[in-house]
Amino acid sequence: MAEELVRIELDYTYTYDQFTVFFYGNQVFIGKKDYPIGQCCVDVMNLDESILDEIDRRVRLFIPAARKLPAEKTDSAAALAQERLNAVWELIFALPVYRDLKMDEACCFHTFQRLMANKEKWAQVQDPASEGYGIYQGMISGLDCFVDGLRKLRKQISVMTEKYFEPLERRNSGAYAEAYARFYSDMLHLDAWVWNEEFEQSFPMEVNFVPMLHQTEEGKIFLAEKSTFNSLTDFLRTEFYRGLALSNAPRQCHNCGRDFLLTDGYNTCYCNNVAPGELERTCRKVGAHRKEALGKANRTPARKEYDRTYNRLKVRKQRGKISADEWNAAVAKAQELLERSERGELTDEELKRRFEEF
Repeated sequence: MAEELVRIELDYTYTYDQFTVFFYGNQVFIGKKDYPIGQCCVDVMNLDESILDEIDRRVRLFIPAARKLPAEKTDSAAALAQERLNAVWELIFALPVYRDLKMDEACCFHTFQRLMANKEKWAQVQDPASEGYGIYQGMISGLDCFVDGLRKLRKQISVMTEKYFEPLERRNSGAYAEAYARFYSDMLHLDAWVWNEEFEQSFPMEVNFVPMLHQTEEGKIFLAEKSTFNSLTDFLRTEFYRGLALSNAPRQCHNCGRDFLLTDGYNTCYCNNVAPGELERTCRKVGAHRKEALGKANRTPARKEYDRTYNRLKVRKQRGKISADEWNAAVAKAQELLERSERGELTDEELKRRFEEF
């Protein structure tokens, strides 16, 4: 039974304009990997703009060759179009999501040779009234707007997270929903000016529910939502909003500036990546120390309790009673408690009691 599930539900090949993922709980399964819902969006937000520029440049080279092929009808024209298309695939298939999928490389990297070898399909490509002609032109136009779609989505998420989510004192699904409601209302009024088109959040996708064998927990079978998408941006938009409903959302690190995923309503402004200029310390550890240093000028009762705890931990580290890693972890935890107190989630007495446990 388990072997049959693996064969039926996971052994797929995909193209860039049709691929399937599986949603279950707080995870999304892509190929043979699983991620917290929202992580793929974060990975795309962190893509260097130069990667999108290069994809766009290669697409610009490909499109004229693809448009000329039906008129030229030569093997050399097909070879040129395929060479330029393959250069596009090399970058697109290395992007988040695609890099974890089993792509149909035989089809994608030999598109035009196969097309010309099929007389019926090749005749349709040359007939503007045929379905094949529409499919061919749709493939070209889809690649033409691929990068533009990603850029618009990145801009939309950036505006939402920086202007609407960053001021939030709490980061749970309810708080995100209220912030999104404000964003949604604003965008309905500003769509033509901001996006140069109608603000639209709907798109087609195919959904069904299937039994699935867990990839990391041996013998576990669960009911998953199998979702098939026609574009990368459609998947990313779905993952982003599913994440908000689960209290997962991207946030820009206040230290390194890269996006990271806040999960389960957790509220911190620093990521767990190695900080710039550091060999081991993460942005979260560096940020905790930096906040401690900057906060001495404004010492509230909660801040004073934090300072006493910080100094006590520092003495213990200097005397060798705790390691450097234990010191960094304790300071980060103390900083988190202080932030909760400053948001009103802990009274001064509760904060003092929690600090005494260190």
